[in-house]
Order: sequence, then structure tokens, then C-alpha cells
Amino acid sequence: MDIVFVEGLKIDTVIGIYDWERKIRQDIILDIEMSSDIAAAAKTDHIDQALNYKDVCKRVASFVRESKFELVETLAEEICQIILNEFDISWVKLKLNKGEAITGATGVGVIIERTNQ
Repeated sequence: MDIVFVEGLKIDTVIGIYDWERKIRQDIILDIEMSSDIAAAAKTDHIDQALNYKDVCKRVASFVRESKFELVETLAEEICQIILNEFDISWVKLKLNKGEAITGATGVGVIIERTNQ
């Protein structure tokens, strides 16, 4: 399995359970890995044969900016479902980092993997 990845995709959104979090926008950072057979793209050297990570990022960023979830778990699940359902992949791994949400920590969040069944 080949993997196409995006690291450090920063998107602002409303996320959190506390009243003050519901009133502000916070940056989240996404690392995304997606299964993709790159053989055809490598052979033809044409974007139409590749998983277009720019399209994935635009779709995910648009969704995240509009979302207003309380839990990072819910947001991560929804992002994975969008990627699996709208792009030609069978597996995705997502790291969602909420940043410095905990004093003394440089990052907190979740890492999930999902497959198209």
C-alpha cells in the first residue's frame, strides 16, 4: 500500500466543551495519511491519476472551518468519513492536535485510523 500524506495542516474552528471555547476560534493541526496506489500516477505523470491532496485539504479545511463540535473525537471521526466517502481511498489515519489545550503540554488530541468496509 502506498501512502499519500499531509502534515501540519492548520485550520481554525470552534472546538471545545467550555463556554469560553464556544465563543472563540482555535487552531487545530491535522496530519493525514491516506492509502493510494500511486503506480498509475507515477507512470503517466498526470494529476488525474493521483490522489489530489490539494483537493483533500480544501474539502477538509472547508468542513472544519464551518464545524462547531465540542469533542475532538467527533471532529476527527467526521473528517475521516469525509475523506473515505469522497475520495478514492480505502484507509485513512488522522492525527488531530488541539495544541496547547493542557498547561505544560505542547499538544493534545487524538489519532484514529478508519477503513472503507
